Amino acid sequence: MPDSTRQGAPCSIAPTGFALAAYPVGVERGFITRNHAIKRTLTTLRFFWNSSHGPEPDATGYKGFYYHFLDMKNGRRTLNCELSIIDSTFLIAGALTAAAYFSRDSEDEREIRTLADAIYRRVDWQWARDRKDTVTHGWRPESGFIKYRWQGYNEALILYILALASPTHPLPEKSYQAWSETYKWRKLYGHEFLYAGPLFVHQLSHMWIDFRGIQDEYMRHKAIDYFENSRRATYIQQQYAIRNPRGFKGYGKYIWGLTASDGPGPASKKVGGKLRRFYDYAARGVPHGPDDGTLAPWAVVASLPFAPEIVLPSIRYFDETFPEMTSKYGFKCSFNPTFSGASGKEWISKGYYGLDQGPIVLMIENYRSGFLWRLMCRCPYIIDGLRRAGFSGGWLGDVQ
Repeated sequence: MPDSTRQGAPCSIAPTGFALAAYPVGVERGFITRNHAIKRTLTTLRFFWNSSHGPEPDATGYKGFYYHFLDMKNGRRTLNCELSIIDSTFLIAGALTAAAYFSRDSEDEREIRTLADAIYRRVDWQWARDRKDTVTHGWRPESGFIKYRWQGYNEALILYILALASPTHPLPEKSYQAWSETYKWRKLYGHEFLYAGPLFVHQLSHMWIDFRGIQDEYMRHKAIDYFENSRRATYIQQQYAIRNPRGFKGYGKYIWGLTASDGPGPASKKVGGKLRRFYDYAARGVPHGPDDGTLAPWAVVASLPFAPEIVLPSIRYFDETFPEMTSKYGFKCSFNPTFSGASGKEWISKGYYGLDQGPIVLMIENYRSGFLWRLMCRCPYIIDGLRRAGFSGGWLGDVQ
């Protein structure tokens, strides 16, 4: 899967994982045939299993992980990017989704299960610790491990769960505890929650795991679960837009959603007598920013399972008020009413990003039917990882 619809975009491995998870939805909803989905899935899994894997700088992956961006023609590392631990996690989660869905006793479906399991087993999560408890962000052949680690609440929830469950190179249970010890609990606009600024942090792990009613030690202490936490984060985003502390145009009850998205920058320009700085692609968040007036409709849609009572009216309002933002692919990535071009109209992203489109498909389906959640509740690695992380209660207590 290319990173975006922009000309010359490289492959991005996270959206590739999202696609692997989306194919079963496409089959169930009649968009593609089962055979078509099998063919696409096998093409992807065969490539990642057989591709160049080693320490050389132009490989596809190393130690079971894969480079963030790959050349669309030869499948090798491009843009001098990092070996990405989190993006590899999303790719692996997509592969495990395929293994859970394609469960029939046919040659092709058996191969899907075999390849997905092999790809997961090859990952050396122990190596990714770089001799410490928490996991690093990644590695480059030229310089070694990235100095940043997966600490503080973020989208790495599924990373730690899958890493704990590995049958070959598992993280020790102390790694999860070390990660959760870096959490920050805050109160914003009357809501107490486990803090993270961008909305995607509260969504991505939830595409695969139904956190309703299950709790780890941290959440038991707070008397909520991660699903409820994401619901509160969704309301906080809406309240931030209503308050609009930085005075951007368009923010309000129905127009909100700060997350990782394309933007009109990098640029600085005076708007209404005030010098504003605008960013390009950035992880925007509340309440501390970055916030340059750019909003992402996809982030609202991906919150459907958590708070449909505020998401559905926002989708409806957005669809009716900004028809130029819609197409056959749904809402465009992002827009900025404060930043206007020569035409005087608000800036609208020209492309679509895989990081946007995947969550839209998967979270709409989880809202409608819980399909992905039910599917992954049967994945033994998800179950083992949750239990090793200390989760209990809810549906997890019913699994043998």
